[in-house]
Amino acid sequence: MERIVHHLRQSKQILVATHFNPDGDAIGSLIAMALALDALGKDVTLFNESPIPAVYRFLPAVDRIVRQVETVDRYDTAVVLDCGDVSRIGALAPALDRIPTLLNIDHHPTNTGFGDARYVDDTACSTAEILYRIFKRLPVAISQDIATAIYTGILTDTGSFRFANTNRTAFAICVEMMEKGVDPYTVAKHVYGTYSLGRIKLLNLALDSIELLNEGRLSVMTLTRDMMTETGTQPEDVDGMINYAKRIQDVQVAVLIQEINGSGSPGFHVSLRSDGSVDVAALAAHFGGGGHHRAAGFTAEMPLPAVKDGIRNWLARHQAD
Repeated sequence: MERIVHHLRQSKQILVATHFNPDGDAIGSLIAMALALDALGKDVTLFNESPIPAVYRFLPAVDRIVRQVETVDRYDTAVVLDCGDVSRIGALAPALDRIPTLLNIDHHPTNTGFGDARYVDDTACSTAEILYRIFKRLPVAISQDIATAIYTGILTDTGSFRFANTNRTAFAICVEMMEKGVDPYTVAKHVYGTYSLGRIKLLNLALDSIELLNEGRLSVMTLTRDMMTETGTQPEDVDGMINYAKRIQDVQVAVLIQEINGSGSPGFHVSLRSDGSVDVAALAAHFGGGGHHRAAGFTAEMPLPAVKDGIRNWLARHQAD
């Protein structure tokens, strides 16, 4: 942590980025870091390659997030948040080599250790938790806006305190954030309160697509681009749907295979969830991805049947009896 704190104090022009298709921890951490750096008088740019999901657009400073950076040459530091590998920020990743200092702050056990300095702790419930620790070492007061971003990151990455990564620290930090002015009802209302009609129609198609494989221990949900077009939905509307496949009785591993735009060849983003009996981070790593023991993912450029067969075959060798 000390090297991270030192670099943040010394830096002047900072690019802060997180992974494409961002979740609440990614967006919350991105905003919290930017606001803390603002308080230190730094020149800060917030970057995310993807559109920001509508449920997170209530967060302070969200309108400052840009999807393109023309040149990185003016930055002396890049901070990459919540990414197991730098490639997760998308097309801008190779350009980060031109920035003198790259800081890696993350909580994924599959983190590749990239960067000039890193603070990676897979015991943390979220990257937002790690930022909270860093802010305590910086001369920065946690404002209500920073507190809202941290609270949102922890709330969403613990699944509203339902996931196995929920710990005493998560609750303690959230209580402190409430004391800074966070209203849990307001955050929950935005994050979980409303769905578009298109999302409901997409969910119906997603539920119809579920297959139970490997003697009922594997559930597979598939979403195609045609389904998205038919329902008028965006990638952000898929968030959380895998949980329906995960909650089926006797299922150990749930898979959501989502068709993405490829360069002339089949492309899929694959999300994985486990009941804890199978390490889906190891499964994702087999396909070049990563994540946590119970939640992971990867991208595949192969036909859909090959994706399913690859997952089934790996699980047949590793699933608990």
